[in-house]
Amino acid sequence: MGGRTAWMALAVGLMVASAPAAGLKDVMAEPNLEKRSKLALENAETAFQAARSSYDAGNTAAATESLREVQESIEVAYAALQETGKDPRKSPKWFKRAELETRDLLRRLDSFQQAMSFQDRASVDPIKAKVQQVHDDLLMGLMEGKHK
Repeated sequence: MGGRTAWMALAVGLMVASAPAAGLKDVMAEPNLEKRSKLALENAETAFQAARSSYDAGNTAAATESLREVQESIEVAYAALQETGKDPRKSPKWFKRAELETRDLLRRLDSFQQAMSFQDRASVDPIKAKVQQVHDDLLMGLMEGKHK
């Protein structure tokens, strides 16, 4: 049974790890910037789940690649919102959604990092820093109006 479980975990990890890369290309093709932001945030969630699954299956390289996908997705989501040219205070819907989702992602990244072995934890730091920066920028935009 142990061999079958390991094989299943590997198969699921490979399927999940390959899904986000195609997803981000689809996200970039979305012409509506608000929807692009939403899709990018969804892709970040998918990539995070892939990272977690890959790490649990013992594939740290795939987990690291998926974490990079999380960071890229968050950057795409934030860039799309900035490209709208809208004031977050006057049109908060998409900005607030992104702020809430990045806050939730930060909590889950922290939990994931704590569950990792000590030597692997540093790989999550740059991703957390970028997500934190985007979250802070979104929050400031919502509180003060156009931020950047």
